[in-house]
Amino acid sequence: MNDSNRAATETGKLAINNILLKFRLRLAHADALPQLAILGILSGFATGLVAVVFRLAMEWPLRTILPENNSEGFESLPPLLRFLLPLAGALVIGIIFHFNSKQAQSLGVGHVIDRYQNHQAHLPLRNAVLQFIGGILAVISGHSVGREGSAVHLGAASSSLLGQTFGLPNNSLRILVGCGVASAIAASFNTPLAGVILAMEVVLMEYTITGFIPIILAAVCGAVTSRICFGDTPAFDTPTMTMVSMLELPFLALCGIVVGLASAAMLTLHSYTLRFKNSPLALRLLAAGLIAGCAGVLVPQVMGIGYDTVELAMLGQASFTLLATIVVAKLLVSTTTLALGIPGGSIGPTLVIGACLGACLGFIGDLLTPSESAAIGFYAIVCMGAMMAGVLNAPLAALLALLELTYNPGILLPAMLVIVIACITTRMVSRLPGLFLIGRDTDAISSPISQALSRIGVTSVMTRDFVSHPRHLPGEAAKALLTKHPEWILIEGGITDLNVDVTADIAANTDDPQKAAQTKTQDDSKVPLKYILRAADLSRHLQSDAQQASIDLMGIPGERWRLHPIHPRATLDEVMKLIRRKNGYAVYVSQTGALSQTDVAGIITQEGIDRYYQ
Repeated sequence: MNDSNRAATETGKLAINNILLKFRLRLAHADALPQLAILGILSGFATGLVAVVFRLAMEWPLRTILPENNSEGFESLPPLLRFLLPLAGALVIGIIFHFNSKQAQSLGVGHVIDRYQNHQAHLPLRNAVLQFIGGILAVISGHSVGREGSAVHLGAASSSLLGQTFGLPNNSLRILVGCGVASAIAASFNTPLAGVILAMEVVLMEYTITGFIPIILAAVCGAVTSRICFGDTPAFDTPTMTMVSMLELPFLALCGIVVGLASAAMLTLHSYTLRFKNSPLALRLLAAGLIAGCAGVLVPQVMGIGYDTVELAMLGQASFTLLATIVVAKLLVSTTTLALGIPGGSIGPTLVIGACLGACLGFIGDLLTPSESAAIGFYAIVCMGAMMAGVLNAPLAALLALLELTYNPGILLPAMLVIVIACITTRMVSRLPGLFLIGRDTDAISSPISQALSRIGVTSVMTRDFVSHPRHLPGEAAKALLTKHPEWILIEGGITDLNVDVTADIAANTDDPQKAAQTKTQDDSKVPLKYILRAADLSRHLQSDAQQASIDLMGIPGERWRLHPIHPRATLDEVMKLIRRKNGYAVYVSQTGALSQTDVAGIITQEGIDRYYQ
C-alpha cells in the first residue's frame, strides 16, 4: 500500500471514529431518540436472527430424531428411551457446565434482570454461549422446559454485547437489553406487542417514552425476521371462541381463583427447590434428569415444549383425566427441574399448565351449565394467559400475548377478569414476587429516582467549567487562573493514596476472578489524588491577602472535595452510588476511562445531580 492509500485509510478511520464518538456522546442524553431508534432497529434484526437460529437448532434435530418429523412427538418413543433421553441430556449439560465457573452458569431471564439491575446491563458472552448450548440440549433431550426464556437471555445478551462492542454508554445499554428481550419474544412467539410489554413489565420494570420507541422498533424487526423464516401464522391455530353469556362471569372469576392457586403452588415449589441451589451441580442435574425421565415414562405429554398439548386442550380433544394428569405432572416436573439448574425457559410450561387447567375447568363448566357455557377451548385460552400472568407477575404482557397468539379479540374482556383475579390470588397466597425474582434481592430493585438517573450518561451532565493546577502556585498564577472565570479549581498531583477502590463500573462488570484480582492490584498502587475547590474561595483569599507570594490550594479557607474517578460510559445512578460509598461530594469523568489516567474530561457534583432530577 502506497503512502497516499495509507493516508486515505487513516483519514477514513479517523472520520469513522469521530462519528462514533459523537454518537456515543449524544446517547448519554435523555432525549437521544433518533440514536436509540437506530440502535433498536439494529438490535431487533440481530436478536431476531439469533432467535431464529436458536429455534432452528432445536427443531432440526427433533424433526430428524422423532418419528414422522414431529418435533413434539416424544409420546411415540418407547418408555425406556423416554426415561434415558432426559437423563442423558442432564448428564451432558452437567459435563459442559462443570468446565465453566459458577458465575458463567447463571442463565435465563433471572440472570438478565440481575445484570440489568446490578451490573448496568452488561451481559457476559460466556453465559450466553452456555445458554445457547444448554437450552438446545434441554429441549432436544425432552426436558419439560420452554424455549422463550432461553431466547430472552440470548436476545438481551446479543443486544448488550452489540453495545459493549461499540463502547456505548451504560444508559443506552439498558435500553438495548429491553430491545433484545422484546425482539426475542416477538421472534419466538410472533407476538411483537407482547414482547414490548414483557420487556417493560418484567425486565426494565418501568414505562418511558424513551424506552418504548426503540423497543417497539426492535420488536417489529424481530417479528419480521421470524416471519420471513417461519411465516405469518399465529402460534396456535384455533377457531374463534367467545363467551356465550354474561352468566359465565361468576364461573370465570372462580377460574381465576383456581389458576391463582396453581400459580401460587408453582411459585412456592420453585422457592422451596431453590434451597438446594448450593448443592453440588452434578447431584442437582442428576436429580433433574431422574425426575424428568420418570415423568416421561408415566406422562410422556410433559416432555418437550408441549405446544401440541396446548392445541389439544384448546380444541377439546383430550380427556379430563389426561388434562388433569398433565397439569399436576407438568407443574411438578417443570418447576423442580428448572429450579435444579436445567437451562430452559419457564414461560412455555406456564402456558401448557394454564391451557390444560383451563380445559379441565371448561369440562366442569359444561357439566354445570351446558347451555350457557363457552367451548372448552375458550377456558383453555383465558386460563393459559392467567397462569402466565400469575407466575410471571406480568398481567398486561399476558393479556396481549393471548390476543396475538390467537388473533381473537373476543377473549379480551373475560381474560382481563380471570387474569386480574389470578394475579391477586397468587400474590395473597404465595407472598412471593414473580418467578424470575424468587431467590433474588428484591430490595435492590431501583427506586424511581435511581431509574431516572440510570437513563442519563455522565458525559451529558458533567461540567467542564474548571481549571487544573498543582497544589502550590505563585500568587500571580492564581490571578491568571481566575481571569478564565472558572467555577472550580482542580487540585491534582503531590498527594497519593495507597487504597483506591475499583470504580463501580469496572467492579460491577468483572466476572473473571483473575481479572478482578489484577484490577485490584493496579488500584492498590499509588494513585494521585484530585480535589476541587470553588474558584470563589480562591478569589476571596486573594482579596484578603493580595501580597501572598505562594499559595497552598490545600491550605486556604474553603471547602475542598476529594474527586473519585468514574468511567465515561457510566450513568448518573452509578455516580450517586459511588458518592454514597465514598461519603463524598463529587467525581471526575476520566478522559479515557482508565483509572491510571490523570486527564479529567469533566466534573460531576452532588449539587449538579440534585439540580438535574429536581
